[in-house]
This record gives sequence, structure tokens and C-alpha cells, in this order.
Amino acid sequence: MPVAKRGPDTVDNGLALSGTLHWMFDRGLLSLADDQSILIAKGRIAEDAVQRLILPSGKAILPSRNVDRPNPAYLAWHRQHVFKG
Repeated sequence: MPVAKRGPDTVDNGLALSGTLHWMFDRGLLSLADDQSILIAKGRIAEDAVQRLILPSGKAILPSRNVDRPNPAYLAWHRQHVFKG
């Protein structure tokens, strides 16, 4: 949840992404499910780009400490308000 939309400026409201993935996340081309599966907006990203940018597992790599992991409520907000899938 963006800080500009009253989201907290906390670790659990952020993701460490490459520049390209950050751009895609901000534009709703990808998101994360509660199980950390990477969701991709259908028909908006070329398959070869997906294969180059997303791990074969299709899941995000999480920090080892639970307190550093994305908060499910903020991920749900992104899926409901930003994700174009």
C-alpha cells in the first residue's frame, strides 16, 4: 500500500525488487498472492519476458524473519486496487 495512499512506511509494506519488476508491480502488471506466488496480469507481459524475469518456481523469495515479510493485508490491497489481473 503506497505511503501516498496512507500505507505505513514499514518493512512489511515493501518489497525488494529489481527496477524492472518494481515498475511492473507499481503498474499492476504483477502482484503477489498470499502464498507468495507471483501473479502476472494476463496478456500484458510477453511470455519470454516472464521467463527471464520470474523464477521457475513462480514464487517470491521471502526474508527469513517473519517480521520482514510482506503483510498479507497490504498485498491484498495491491491485488484489489492496482493489479490488472
